[in-house]
Amino acid sequence: MNKPGLLDRRQVLTGVGGAIAIAATPLPAFASQEDLDRARRELFGDRLIQEGRVTVKLPPIAENGFSVPLNVSVESPMVADDYVKRVAILSPRNPLPNIAQFHFTPQSGKAVVATRIRMSGTQAIQAVAEMNDGSLWSGSMETVVTLAACVVL
Repeated sequence: MNKPGLLDRRQVLTGVGGAIAIAATPLPAFASQEDLDRARRELFGDRLIQEGRVTVKLPPIAENGFSVPLNVSVESPMVADDYVKRVAILSPRNPLPNIAQFHFTPQSGKAVVATRIRMSGTQAIQAVAEMNDGSLWSGSMETVVTLAACVVL
């Protein structure tokens, strides 16, 4: 006989079984193309993004997606009338497509970023640079990730 308010063995086993089933159900761990397009529109509106001026460097193979080195550089003299305002790093497969944004001024000297990012599998990372005149330039590079990060189980 159970005391009121206490769980019996059957209720506990049912609850634990349900929790295991929920935890074992894989959920999508990457953004869709629509998510990536929406992130671009939120950041830059409908402005044209041109290829060039931006160099993205990633290792050809990343053994671990939890910490992948990323280098981005933008060709710019970084003077008062020609400089990079910001660089956005975008991913088509991470749960959130907008990985990071970096802001620059002419006093920055160079438009260069060196960091580490998490990657949810093999993909091409895109960097979009917004110049002070409003023009947008991009570059991308693909890397093979053998052990993906950003996995939701």
